[in-house]
Amino acid sequence: MASTTCKAAPCAAAIGAALALVATALITPAVAQAQTTGSIFGFPPAGQPQAAPSGGGHPLMTREAIAQAQANFPACIAGMWPLAQAKGVSRRTFDRYTARLEPQMKIMDYLDSQPEFSKPIGAYVNMLVTDWRVKKGREVLERYKPIFDKVEKAYGVDRYAVTAIWGIESTYGDPDGIGSRNVLDSTATLACIGRRQDYFRDEFIATLQILEKGDVPYDHMKGSWAGAFGPTQFMPTSFQRFAVDFDGDGKRNVVDSIPDIIASTANNLKLDGWEFGKAWGYEVVLPQGFDYRNANRTLKRTLGEWGNMGVRRAGGMAFPRPADTAYLLLPAGANGPAFLMMKNFDAILKYNPADAYALAIGHLADRLRGGGAFAQPWPKEERGLSKAERLEIQNRLTQRGYDIGNVDGILGQKTRVAIQDFQARAGLLPDGYPDLSVLQQLRR
Repeated sequence: MASTTCKAAPCAAAIGAALALVATALITPAVAQAQTTGSIFGFPPAGQPQAAPSGGGHPLMTREAIAQAQANFPACIAGMWPLAQAKGVSRRTFDRYTARLEPQMKIMDYLDSQPEFSKPIGAYVNMLVTDWRVKKGREVLERYKPIFDKVEKAYGVDRYAVTAIWGIESTYGDPDGIGSRNVLDSTATLACIGRRQDYFRDEFIATLQILEKGDVPYDHMKGSWAGAFGPTQFMPTSFQRFAVDFDGDGKRNVVDSIPDIIASTANNLKLDGWEFGKAWGYEVVLPQGFDYRNANRTLKRTLGEWGNMGVRRAGGMAFPRPADTAYLLLPAGANGPAFLMMKNFDAILKYNPADAYALAIGHLADRLRGGGAFAQPWPKEERGLSKAERLEIQNRLTQRGYDIGNVDGILGQKTRVAIQDFQARAGLLPDGYPDLSVLQQLRR
């Protein structure tokens, strides 16, 4: 188990810096945009060393393009008035909150930072699911038990999953975990400068809508560099879709109201497909001679069918609902834990689409309800692949005729399937795990 000495502010800062890599690491599935881009996917706080914008080959990330966009920032903001007006923002609100806006150029360092290393998934999960986080989470569950009782009844979402999100996103509301950047400043900057202007334009307008309605006070809207705010890190557009007024004060305040925070997070999971009373997944043991090409997100079978193939639940317990469907996930390859993943795992992925994140949420939730560590330890890898190495794997697979989608360093489902086929042809175990041995074989 991970050390129990990682606490609050130091822990949140360390995790924020380290887990910046997850969103582009080998463990990221090819699914929709993350619900959050907050503390666990943030880059180092201001004042810590960080990379200059590399551009990443995107025309809007060159120094010239950034400089031009910076100079055009006032015009860009003014040009968004018709969009804001169409979304119900008054002229008074627009002028009040945009009059003194200035671009926060340090954010460009975060937007396209290209880390040169990556930790394996097991290191991330162990970093997040600590004994201290379990202890603190149980205290939170006890302190707010009446609220959790009401929210669970209203939304049918497991309280342990909500608490796990709260704990991992912000270390249960620690200021260093939430972030200290003004949400309007961040979203305005990203709406006008850099490679993701279309996406952040919607986030900027949504922020103005929140201010128009007065759900969250302006000076309380502090968050990550990308605009995720509150203890469970809502992006502004996600706030608009999922936030609820559970305390009945007429405001949907996911920053200051504990009932609203808990209920809004539960509502998010519910609308993303959470099934009450069901597991997010099961750790399993695979039989001798198992065909690892069955580890594929598109190959869903009932738990009973997996059982007929010799797949057994870790610890020897039976699957409670054999008719439930699941897919097999080997997040660290054949040498690490294996999991059958259910619909609730996919619901967590919609909150933030990285396997490391969703596994940590699911595992912390299980620990909070009294579960133990995984039966199969994570492999002790020296390091994961760098982004350059992930890109090289994709390029070399493409050169061999494989369709891996975009060559972007994100090793999603298409890349995994291609790796499995390549491994099988090369006489390797076809577990689809992209490690140095696969890269070395591709180089031959």
